[in-house]
Amino acid sequence: MLNWKMFLFQDSISPIMEQLIMFHDHSMMIIMMITVTVMYMMYSLLMNKLINRYMLEGQMIELIWTIIPAILLIFIALPSIRILYLIEELSNPTLTVKTIGHQWFWSYEYSDYKEIEFDSYMKPLTLTKNEFRLIENDNRLTLPFNVKIRMIVSSSDVIHSWTIPCLGVKIDAIPGRINQSTMMITRPGLYFGQCSEICGSNHSFMPIMLESINMNSFLNWLKN
Repeated sequence: MLNWKMFLFQDSISPIMEQLIMFHDHSMMIIMMITVTVMYMMYSLLMNKLINRYMLEGQMIELIWTIIPAILLIFIALPSIRILYLIEELSNPTLTVKTIGHQWFWSYEYSDYKEIEFDSYMKPLTLTKNEFRLIENDNRLTLPFNVKIRMIVSSSDVIHSWTIPCLGVKIDAIPGRINQSTMMITRPGLYFGQCSEICGSNHSFMPIMLESINMNSFLNWLKN
């Protein structure tokens, strides 16, 4: 679900994004604990008029506030490294899609099938009913859900970034280099993103529109 006044993440549509949201909540709890503790200590120092000798000098308190931050960093680092490895894991993808960024549109190529490639431009501002301004594309990227998908991303001119927030995917498109990532969509629907790299004057006008459908509908889409 997405609306203009939301302060949280979009609803996740992939296992990776679910892990990222849980890691965010885990980190925020630790940060809130640190913030409250530091504010309490600053308040105590200001209120005791700097005459409490246990606050001005003490080996034990220095040992405590050295060890505790190191332990907290371990609690943050371990789940972070785990998610990084999950994002980079790529094993037996069912489908491969090649994405190339241009100024200022995306082109897609289904590498497992012959002659299935198209360009995806943002629709003009004269929209029909139920279309979204500045994020609607003339050709949607259509993918099946509950299938392992490999995205291969590059660029033909400048640096772009192919990003869909609710999917938890952000891949830089760099000229002369191929980056790849894996993803698995867990439910059908329409999902939106945009180039997340400042790639020129029309940077904000190269949106991404992904349609997730079941495998039978996807095979029929390929035939047609």
